[in-house]
Amino acid sequence: MEDETWLTVKEAALFVGVDVQTVYSWVRRGHLKVTGLDHRGRKLFRHLDIARAELSTRTKVKRAPVLTMQARSAAYRGR
Repeated sequence: MEDETWLTVKEAALFVGVDVQTVYSWVRRGHLKVTGLDHRGRKLFRHLDIARAELSTRTKVKRAPVLTMQARSAAYRGR
């Protein structure tokens, strides 16, 4: 699984268009699992897990997703 994209908390927040505290909230509530640490000890998440957590919480509160998955990927690559 070395071809997976791993993101820090800040990158994850930018990826789905939420605040950093929202990502920490997802972790605390069990919606998102930390899947690794980088060389600095920062938490890392799989981009697919981040997208699932975002979609899950938006579905529960009946909000439309900010961007489609394809648009998110294109926006993230273009940073």
